[in-house]
Amino acid sequence: AIARSGIRSLLPEKLSLLSGPGCPVCVTGAEEIDKILELAMEPGLTIASYGDMLRVPGSVPGDSLQRRRALGAKVEVVYSAMDALELAAAEPEREVLFLAVGFETTAPGTAAAVLEARERGIRNFSVFSLLKSVEPALRSLIAREDFNIQGFICPGHVASIIGEQGFHFIPEEYGLPGVIAGFEPEEILLAICRLTGQLARGEARLENCYKRAVRPEGNPLARAVMDSCFQLRRDSWRGLGEIENSGFKLREEFADFDGERKFPVEVELRSDCAVCCCGDVICGRIRPEDCPMFGEGCTPEDPLGPCMVSSEGACAAEYKYRGL
Repeated sequence: AIARSGIRSLLPEKLSLLSGPGCPVCVTGAEEIDKILELAMEPGLTIASYGDMLRVPGSVPGDSLQRRRALGAKVEVVYSAMDALELAAAEPEREVLFLAVGFETTAPGTAAAVLEARERGIRNFSVFSLLKSVEPALRSLIAREDFNIQGFICPGHVASIIGEQGFHFIPEEYGLPGVIAGFEPEEILLAICRLTGQLARGEARLENCYKRAVRPEGNPLARAVMDSCFQLRRDSWRGLGEIENSGFKLREEFADFDGERKFPVEVELRSDCAVCCCGDVICGRIRPEDCPMFGEGCTPEDPLGPCMVSSEGACAAEYKYRGL
């Protein structure tokens, strides 16, 4: 939204906006992608995924779900977990594995699909959870030795689920200002104004500039549905590494719908592509255009890393709207 609106061109030279670990596709590690690519070739198995995931490369450049589909894998694009569940209901002879990607925004919808699958007795549906929690990632980012951020624009869609309370730790524990914002240009500009105002006054507090969608307590029903199905686990983030209690996994009582248990797979542990700087972009160490491959060896048509794939990726946005 910042890139599309050309907001950076309006700001003074000393004020910088950096992208963080806010794209769920981007923060998914290469090892997890490799596991999915292996599973895609299993006979009798359909992979159901959001469209962005199809083009994300694993640790081998050029390998992706899109390529595996061309090789004969059954891969379907869906728009929600419920779509994947209906796919399973329509094809009872095939196993359908839904790739659950997202933060607290999409976790309740995935949980609702699991609950409905159990209620309807649809046993050929399962979930490969790549869902992650925002707070542990922000804590990990702040704790890094090279952290150099003076304030946070907190995502309104996540806050609509977890509430204002989910971001109070930023000022209360770290002494940094934060503003919850929506995605319209005027909402982002207001958030920037409020952040710079706090910094000028030497303040550090959380402000909610998205009250039409975000309540202090968030969405209790969505959180209850999410918590009924998922529990937190240690998880891996691209650029940030392993973070305690940062990923969602299905609870024991839903083991029959846990794709990781249902389809266990081991892959050789490889490091992310050495020429791709997605990890540094995700952590705000560099801007997309600072990557030596940006716009040259890495483009939306031929991406080397996930930040150039997803529409939410910092590199894809910078490439599409550069010059604004």
